[in-house]
Amino acid sequence: MAYQWNRDKAATNLRKHGIDFADAVSVFSDDLAITIPDERFGEERFVTIGVDAFGRVLVVVYTIRDDETRIISARKATRQERQQYEEG
Repeated sequence: MAYQWNRDKAATNLRKHGIDFADAVSVFSDDLAITIPDERFGEERFVTIGVDAFGRVLVVVYTIRDDETRIISARKATRQERQQYEEG
């Protein structure tokens, strides 16, 4: 699967959350990741909680456009989100 993102949004995300979208992509390789739909916005979005290549539990918000995963945001999981991930 191909991944894409807005460069300005990625730079803002890196400054705000300390997470590079290029690193966050590895969450999608986590076999234990949890994905739930996010229906709060006008487009179909998903939230995935999973472990990245550096061992961090991340929350990645994204949408699917033209068979590409477009990352919207990525941040470290909260304590509650980590617990949700660990409980599966």
